[in-house]
Amino acid sequence: MSAPAQGPAPTLDVVIPPALGGTRLDRAVALLGGLSRRAVADLVSAGAVDLDGRAAPTRATPVRPGQRLVVRLPVPGPAGPEPDPGVRFTVVHEDEALVVVDKPAGLVVHRGAGHSGGTLVDGLVARYPDLVVSAAGGELGDPARPGIVHRLDKGTSGLLVVARRPDAYRSLSRQLSTHSAGRAYVALVVGALPDEEGVVDAPIGRSTRRRTAMAVRAGGRPARTGYVVRERFATPVVATLLDARLDTGRTHQIRVHLAAIGHPVVGDDRYGAGAARPPELVGGLAAGRLFLHAGELTVEHPDTAERVTWRAPLPPDLDAVLAVLGR
Repeated sequence: MSAPAQGPAPTLDVVIPPALGGTRLDRAVALLGGLSRRAVADLVSAGAVDLDGRAAPTRATPVRPGQRLVVRLPVPGPAGPEPDPGVRFTVVHEDEALVVVDKPAGLVVHRGAGHSGGTLVDGLVARYPDLVVSAAGGELGDPARPGIVHRLDKGTSGLLVVARRPDAYRSLSRQLSTHSAGRAYVALVVGALPDEEGVVDAPIGRSTRRRTAMAVRAGGRPARTGYVVRERFATPVVATLLDARLDTGRTHQIRVHLAAIGHPVVGDDRYGAGAARPPELVGGLAAGRLFLHAGELTVEHPDTAERVTWRAPLPPDLDAVLAVLGR
């Protein structure tokens, strides 16, 4: 079944009334636009919500009476994902409560602007029809992305956990929000870090220069990334292989933090520009591919309360980059 034709994106353009003065932005937009607060959070993250002509920094920003609110609303589309058995991904683990997948680079997790099908969620509902049944009542979160409790960027590969039951969704969501779930990444960065390990503790918020980018900025949400040097390389370019661990889970967190200390992830055009694309290393990588791999995931299983860890090896394209470095 093909997706219906979509028209131009509608826009909400209003002045904040006195009755909503001091209200959180996400609640105000939800009330004025008839949206869920989860949908509003996604719009803020996408830079689609402006206050007085500037992108709103966070969904928790309090609004003031008389402010002009402009929201570029999502284009109406299908109510939920459509099963697509052609979407390829590796299942690392499955049981009645959850599924752990190894997402390949280039695959978008769920539908959104510019991605109307062929996503990981479309492939998941083809393989696990129970997701659609549970999603219909909103018991697995947003019906358009049933069971999804966290995401990976399109250019990032690695492990992602998906809930199959409402109780599992609540448990996994809580673990992600309280940061008790463990997520470790392998990253190759440009240059030589001075220390063998370290922590980047710096708030992250919406960039004031680029609407779709994040940045380290005052007033952002707290963010903390730990790293340990795994290997150093000196030729044909200077680079460092890291194990990076998320203590928080902000959008693009690892990419933003490593770029902020002068060592962008190899392949990261958005945060590293030309410095992140040494031709010797990125020549064999697909467009948009980052040397960033979610290689380890630890959660408390919703059924047993046991902490379980899954691991995924580096995919061949990243191994090939290390081979160029003489590993």
